Order: sequence, then C-alpha cells, then structure tokens
Amino acid sequence: MRNGAIIIEGHVQGLSNTRALGEAGIPIYVVDKIKCIAAHSKYCQKYIQCPDYASDAFADFLMELAQKEQIQDWVLIPSNDHAVMTLSKHKSCLEEYYNVITPGWEIIQNIYDKSRLLTIAESAGVPIPATHYFEDIAKEINTELSFPVLTKGRFGLSFYKATGKKAFLANNEAELKDHLNEIESVLPLNETFTQEMIPTDGTNKTISYTAFCTNGDIKTHWAGVKLREHPLQFGTATFTKSIEAEECHRQSIPLLKALNYTGVCEVEYLLDPRTNEYKLIEINARTWLWVELAKACGVDYAKLIYDFNNGNLPEFPQSYETDYYWRNPVTDTVYGIMGFFKGRYSMKDYISSIRKPNITNALFQKRDMMPGWMYIVSLFSFFKNR
Repeated sequence: MRNGAIIIEGHVQGLSNTRALGEAGIPIYVVDKIKCIAAHSKYCQKYIQCPDYASDAFADFLMELAQKEQIQDWVLIPSNDHAVMTLSKHKSCLEEYYNVITPGWEIIQNIYDKSRLLTIAESAGVPIPATHYFEDIAKEINTELSFPVLTKGRFGLSFYKATGKKAFLANNEAELKDHLNEIESVLPLNETFTQEMIPTDGTNKTISYTAFCTNGDIKTHWAGVKLREHPLQFGTATFTKSIEAEECHRQSIPLLKALNYTGVCEVEYLLDPRTNEYKLIEINARTWLWVELAKACGVDYAKLIYDFNNGNLPEFPQSYETDYYWRNPVTDTVYGIMGFFKGRYSMKDYISSIRKPNITNALFQKRDMMPGWMYIVSLFSFFKNR
C-alpha cells in the first residue's frame, strides 16, 4: 500500500489536511481524543481515538499504532500544539516508525517558550511589543510599559491550563498587580511575561505569514489576514483573505533562519500604528486553522509536507493568488451578527463580504459534505451539555 499520513486532531484544519491529501489519493488515518469532524470525511480511511496529546502515552500510542496497522514510514501531520510538543520530545523514537517533519525539542522549545522566541526575534532585528518580566510583585511596578498591557505565559499551553485564560488584560497598575497576584497563586511569575497591547482601530488586523522551510531557508510562503474573528478581538478566525505581506516576509527571513526551522509554520504579526512596524505576536509550528485558504491560492502545505517527507522534492510555488477568501459559515454567521450589534460593521458590509467571489468554505464541499453537517451536530451537543 502507498505510504499514507496520520492527521493528528481532526478539527477544521485537520479536515483541510485530510481533504488535501485524500484528493491526491493518499491513504489517511485520523487520530483524535474525540470523534472529530475529519473522521466523517470520505477521505478518512480509519479513525482511531488516542490519549491526551500532551502525554508520553500519546507517543507510545503512535508507535503501537504503526506496528499494529503496519504503516511504516507514514507521515505525521499534527494540528495541535500539545501534539507538536510531544512529537518533538519523542522525535528520535517516532522516526523509527514514521516520517516526522516536526523539528526536535531543541528547536521547538525556542518557539513555544515565548521568552526565548522574543529574545531570538530581537536578535534577528524583528520588532516585538515592549515586554517586561516580573518576578516580585511586592516591589513597586515601575516599568516603561504603557497601559493597557497583556500578561501571558511563557508556555502558553501550561499557562492556560493553570489560569483558565490565554492572557490577562490590565488597563492600569492596580489591575496589573491584581492579575499578577492571581496568577502567582497558581503559577510562578517567572513563567509569565507582560507586554504592551498594540492599539488597534479595527484596520490593523492580525497577519498570518506562513512558510515551508528547510533548515531555516524559506522555500515557499503565503500570507493572509483575519478580517473577522471570535472573540471579536485577538480571537480565532471566521473570515479571512489572502494578501501580499512583503514586510512580514522580509522580517521572517532572518527569524526563521535563526530558528533553523524545517517544515510548515505560521508567524503572526500585528501592525503597530504608533511606529508603523509589524510586530511579532507568536509562531505556530504547524499548519493553522485556515490552511485551506493557502491551498486554494496555490500553496498546498499538506501535500508539500507529504512529498518532502517521502523523499520527493516538491515543486515549491513561487507565487500565489491574492484576494481569495476563507469562511467558516457557522462561526462567521454567529459572530458576524454579534459584530453588527456591537457596531463593528454594518449589515450591508457583512452581506457584501460573504457574497464575494473566490470564497473557500471551511466545512462544506460538494464532494465531502458530511463533516460540515457533523460540525453543526457537535455544536448542538455542546450547547445541550452546557
């Protein structure tokens, strides 16, 4: 049988990767902690429930799966940060069974430890938001940070698990002290950092610059912008657009070289209107939620990963289509209506946007409709259980 691919986590981006490879005739297994929407794709040959991605048991599960299913040298494509970390830490063992594009921990830790990433970015000449590291809140908070500020975890996943929040927003010194006290009750402060929040008037949106690299050299790239998201600021994309992002490309060249990165990654930037600089927000060492839009524009990252890991030198695209769109019809409808009532945009503008040509539907495709319907069913189950 032809070498296939294991899609790890089968939510929206996992579904996109399943379809991209399935359309090319590549065998696909989907592994997830729950029955995910990609498991319902006609391209999914087998769905297997797995342990928690963040556990050593997940690595053991993958190795046992390779032996049980006799799928030596299949490609592992993670869609989840916890999975990325586990694959990187167990890379040498997993490579006895699979083709693993995820870099080893010596590289991944420089991305998922935000303090390391920020230091590397500054050394590479990439602008970052003003940042401060607090260790003792008993002392007077006397920094050059301008409020409002965001306090986040150096390790975002463990920070969220400990605090239940991705970040704490403080509008003044008193709020910042309260937040630091609250955080310190569950997590050491040296595992956090505090940054100025880049002001936004709604026109400076988050830019996703994405690339396929080998040893830090960018072979192809693609960029898009979040036009709508949930929550309505700093959230998950619901409506996006492909764009040129030359400044982000220029900045990413030395950054990814310094990281010595191999594989696909997403580098997020936000324009600071005070300095007119694109400042680094974070890097995801994997494909991202709306990777389907890159494929629609001519950069099929899932297929590039597969070909590269199977020793077939990919034809790396040197250009891509712009002014193409991607939309999650469910979340964009719900949060689009919310945005209208909050005065973010007019209903006329919203309706006009969803009538644009070249819109990729995140869920429903004529040849593979079931995952979209199961997405809606899962939402009903979620609200019913709540």
